[in-house]
Amino acid sequence: MRFALRLILPRIVLAALTLAAISVIIFTLVELLPGDAATRVLGRNATAENVEVWRTRFNLDRPPVTRYLLWARDFARGDWGVSLVSAQVASAGNPGGKTMRPVADLVLPRLKNTLILTLYVIAISIPASLFLGIVTAVFRERRFATWLSGLVLFGVSMPDYVIGVLMLLVFTVSLGWFPALALIDQAASVAEMVHMLTMPAVTLAIAVTGVSVRMMQGSLLQVLDSDYVRFATLKGLSKTRTLLVHALPNALGPAIRVTVLSLVWLIGGVVYVEVIFTFPGLGMLLLNSLKLLDTPVILAGTMLLSAFLILANLAADILAAVLNPKLRKQ
Repeated sequence: MRFALRLILPRIVLAALTLAAISVIIFTLVELLPGDAATRVLGRNATAENVEVWRTRFNLDRPPVTRYLLWARDFARGDWGVSLVSAQVASAGNPGGKTMRPVADLVLPRLKNTLILTLYVIAISIPASLFLGIVTAVFRERRFATWLSGLVLFGVSMPDYVIGVLMLLVFTVSLGWFPALALIDQAASVAEMVHMLTMPAVTLAIAVTGVSVRMMQGSLLQVLDSDYVRFATLKGLSKTRTLLVHALPNALGPAIRVTVLSLVWLIGGVVYVEVIFTFPGLGMLLLNSLKLLDTPVILAGTMLLSAFLILANLAADILAAVLNPKLRKQ
């Protein structure tokens, strides 16, 4: 119990402070975006009076600090506001504003799609990283391990959009095994969903797996050359028992952290994949919102992604400490 409190509580506090700091940074960056949101959404032909009314309605006429405090309060309450673009459409076509779309209705379905794709990528990359990392480390003197390391390095060096295009040409155009469009159908079965998402998931998993394999390989090689592993071997323990009981638990910590940090790359790389495979994820929504300066959508989407990454990093730290006896003593 003391170990759990000492391990979890400081990390939860740090995660909350990190999220608060990120909210300030995100809000500041959005404020620094060029152009005026009211003019961008209403158009250049909008009258000065309409622009002023629109700015007042959405608190754009207030000081930045006041707007941040109001936004942070509402965001914490679950009120993420309405999309400025939908608000403009509602004002033009329905003065009563009944068609205004809440930000949550736009962001949450796209976030769900992105998380589904991310979980699929993790389900592919983690087992592959463990297997390839262990094989290339344990059999490092074999020729096939050298070939595997070369393939991993090749996968890391390839841009994700190049991998996506190549996979489309091979598995869709030439072989016809997978669809070109990764569309999410809520009525589709699990097997159909897996089939539709395999192409973008594998595209993203190749780069994530490459980084994780190299970290797993380096960490395991370091542990295998340590004194306590050599001592275990001298005591007569089998290679399999030495690997699974003594070496692997101590090598998993760094590999887990790197895999989680690769999620940061995954969030950035998923935009290219969404464009290539027409995937309705959060990345494309944020990209379109940046073009239109739809600040409520930008703020809500980036905050949710930040919270997801912080929680993933927190889970990785806890898991690494549980698996590693050295970290449990800290």
